Amino acid sequence: MKQFAVIGLGRFGTSVAKTLSEKEQQVIAIDKNEELVQGVMEYVTKAVCLDATDEKAVKSVGLQNVDVAICSIGTDIESSILITLMLKDLNIPQIVCKATSVEHKKVLEKIGATKVILPEMDMGKRLADTLISVSDNVREHIGLSETSSIIEIIVPEEFVGKSLRDLDIRVSYGVNVIAIKKHSKNDQGEEEEQINVTPQADDLVSKGDIFVIFGENEKLEALKNKG
Repeated sequence: MKQFAVIGLGRFGTSVAKTLSEKEQQVIAIDKNEELVQGVMEYVTKAVCLDATDEKAVKSVGLQNVDVAICSIGTDIESSILITLMLKDLNIPQIVCKATSVEHKKVLEKIGATKVILPEMDMGKRLADTLISVSDNVREHIGLSETSSIIEIIVPEEFVGKSLRDLDIRVSYGVNVIAIKKHSKNDQGEEEEQINVTPQADDLVSKGDIFVIFGENEKLEALKNKG
């Protein structure tokens, strides 16, 4: 179990704090707004109302002992920079910061943030990529990085009736089938979906099956075009 600190309890910070707590991680939540602190108190390990730019106050709640600190203050750029510098001085192993612009991101990276995210920009890019990538045969597209993704693709007609060994997707396309979704009807005639998360070489492909595939974007494109 890791120890996390979330500094700044706006919508983004609150969401991060609650999600980490739901995953049974230890979380210190910090904000100078008493109402926001009260809003997460029942979810986190410790919720504290203080000014996170005050190093003495921050040390008093044990922030220097956490494994990961998340600075989710975006609009107050000066505070964001001061807090990041302080976190760096405290030798916290991972410092994750929220930025509001590319320029803000560059500054945070230069002063010691180990990871900087631009939530709105990242979300917009992800949505655009998904809208472009999803087609008649591609059901889902999840970008993992600039170069790799996971896609859900309806198997091409030429794959039907063959085994994974016959298809040898890894050798033929340089990508990996990490799961297979199959659809069938139950006794009431309702459609059900079964997910095989450990596909074997002898598993046969049926019409309408969906491959969940991980790989580099360039190599995934070649497979998409088979549809």
